[in-house]
Amino acid sequence: MTVFTVVIPARLASSRLERKALADLGGKPMVVRVAERAAQSKAKQILVATDAVEIESVCQAAGLTVLMTRADHPSGTDRIAEVASRLGLDDEALIVNVQGDEPLIPVDLINQVANTLAAHPECVMSTAAVAIQNAEEITNPNAVKVVLNQRLEALYFSRAAVPYDRTQSSPTYYRHIGIYAYWVGFLKKYAQLTSSPLEVAESLEQLRVLWHGYRIAVHLASVLPPAGVDTPEDLARVRALFFKGFR
Repeated sequence: MTVFTVVIPARLASSRLERKALADLGGKPMVVRVAERAAQSKAKQILVATDAVEIESVCQAAGLTVLMTRADHPSGTDRIAEVASRLGLDDEALIVNVQGDEPLIPVDLINQVANTLAAHPECVMSTAAVAIQNAEEITNPNAVKVVLNQRLEALYFSRAAVPYDRTQSSPTYYRHIGIYAYWVGFLKKYAQLTSSPLEVAESLEQLRVLWHGYRIAVHLASVLPPAGVDTPEDLARVRALFFKGFR
């Protein structure tokens, strides 16, 4: 059985929905709902990483393990790298990053991303993708695409329609799912990697990993998981589900 730790990065600042980590979902803050969801996985421990005292307080009140981190991290991965270093975990330990705005994340997906990395020790991290069924997503910049090689490793991530279908051969397009697993040894290196031009251009932090020559394994999911919470409309949709008794 794959042994792994789930770390949930959570912060109050958000460009489209301020303080969403504390948004009420059926009587509990969103960050607590995400942690409860992650606790249904096979993770040996669940930890929330935050730079906000308010988030720390609600997590402690809910009995969750929470670690205060620096406030100047440019990405969630950088925040998790600090956590990995401070916890003193072995380089061979495995951490899964579950985003703090994903209260509906499928439990099986958490386990599968961890298992994928465990099965591919030559890769430094793993993530997930799903075949795109809706043609409109191919050109939607909010639907990040990933191009794969024959070993189901990522060649590139983009907001553009890649690959470009010049011959009208109708290739399969894959939508990236934003969940990651990492080896702790790589997380310690990640914080020292310089940002890449591609990462900046696409605003996709995983491109830093590919830019520096590392390999990312990809788990192919059978269905697209429910969307997370980025906007007030998303919040209303998820609140309705919890009102109906989602668990």
